[in-house]
Amino acid sequence: MNERPRLFDDLAGIAGGALSAVVGLRDEAESLARAKVEAVVRRLDLVQHEEIAAIGEMAANARAGQEEMAATLAAALARLAALEHRVAALEANANAAESSG
Repeated sequence: MNERPRLFDDLAGIAGGALSAVVGLRDEAESLARAKVEAVVRRLDLVQHEEIAAIGEMAANARAGQEEMAATLAAALARLAALEHRVAALEANANAAESSG
């Protein structure tokens, strides 16, 4: 009867060692796979998420600047049209004064 528990202890020790070995192999396989994927990403010159986010932020800032400049241009064109209208009215008044005088 003493043999049986010792046999189970030995089997449990072997199973524990095998489980540790499997976990170690899994970790090693993950590390190898990660290294291979990173090498492929570098070789293909793919863009990382952080770079895409930075470019998106730059595009949003550029869009805001473009909208601001469009509003400024629209205001300047409105002022120019008003000034042209005033100049045309003054010229018309000057021409009317010359004709009557």
